[in-house]
Amino acid sequence: MSFKTLHMTNAWHERSGGVGTFYRALLEAGNRHARFVRLVVPGARTGMEEVGRFGRIYTVRAPRAPFDPNYRILMPHRFLFPRTEVHRILNEERPDLVEICDKYSLNFLAGVLRRGWLRKLPFRPVVVGLSCERLDNNMAAYITSGPAARVFSRLLMKWLYFPMFDHHIAVSEHVAEELRPASRGHCVQRAVYVCPMGVDCERFTPRLRAPEARRRILEQAGAPGDAVLLLYAGRLAREKNLPLLIAMMERLADSGEPRHRLLVAGAGDLRGAFERECRRRIPGRAVFLGHVGDRLELATLYANCDVFVHPNPKEPFGIAPLEAMAAGVALVGPRSGGVLSYANEDNAWLAEATGEGFAAAVRDVLASAEIRARKLAAARRTAEINSWAEATARYLRLYEEIHARWHGRQLDWSQQPSFYSTPGDWLGADVGHRS
Repeated sequence: MSFKTLHMTNAWHERSGGVGTFYRALLEAGNRHARFVRLVVPGARTGMEEVGRFGRIYTVRAPRAPFDPNYRILMPHRFLFPRTEVHRILNEERPDLVEICDKYSLNFLAGVLRRGWLRKLPFRPVVVGLSCERLDNNMAAYITSGPAARVFSRLLMKWLYFPMFDHHIAVSEHVAEELRPASRGHCVQRAVYVCPMGVDCERFTPRLRAPEARRRILEQAGAPGDAVLLLYAGRLAREKNLPLLIAMMERLADSGEPRHRLLVAGAGDLRGAFERECRRRIPGRAVFLGHVGDRLELATLYANCDVFVHPNPKEPFGIAPLEAMAAGVALVGPRSGGVLSYANEDNAWLAEATGEGFAAAVRDVLASAEIRARKLAAARRTAEINSWAEATARYLRLYEEIHARWHGRQLDWSQQPSFYSTPGDWLGADVGHRS
């Protein structure tokens, strides 16, 4: 019988989002590798979609999320009681492994699955937590960054997130570091793996660079032929540190460089406020393109800009900057966060997350054609190593390895954990370290 995984997340949006991009790539990989992959997501209505021979997406009707109405959220009453849609899906699919990507409500489903507390569910899957974000950073962006919020985040991670799962996967070392203090002092040993995400190197490629395509983009931006095109692509949300982009453009203007144009591709709750602030502080120098849903159009936009700017210093991983590297556009990013999983001084222009720091990095991109060509070639090689084909194959292998290990079987392990939880008593006190 073929190995089957079932994945659940509240971080699902039909138009965009890194988690959605990952799971779509994983469904494609399931079809390539003949592995059954099931995805359960919230939506406006309940339904089911077949994705090839081995993939399937279940949508469960759910209300909009309180802090970001662009998303929906499966609350506990949608899965903790008998005869719910989630209960029915689990019973019919009977997956070998259940992966949950959520720290706010679905983590409780993980706990009851691990304990076997769901009535009339006569099987026990291995339960894995996928961390694609940090709770402390989200709390700081959407609620408060004060001491109470930090304490709350640590307690929730220690008691209501980490012990709910058999094992954990994090998309970067930056994300895994939030799991490290939460892993101390547990009666059950759990492994934490770090497994990065990927990029579509076939779609995002320098081959799309063309004079006619660039001319169309310049016309759309109302920019002169010698303009320097800076691109930001991503959600317009609080955690993205968008004010840095305005400060960067101001610093570039202060140094007598009026040719720079900032292209903003994306949508989100901050669109209106961010656009108004751009008109006030950098009038005529920021162009809002909205959500670019056509992937070929987006990839063409990447390839025909000069610099991709990614301002978030706390990015969990960052698929968009990796897409820029694949597309052959210079990446200016922060010297911190999950982008350091793949970006370094050899393939990107890293800077302190300030307006002046990013402005200086943009100037460096344009200062030397020789250095720029060398870094862009290295960036493309980096992207190819992290292609979705490679990344999703690693995930599928890791799922099978975690499942085999949980059942006491040995496989040819391709990936070792980054760290294990430390032993503790029932009060959570750390009583020593495992090797």
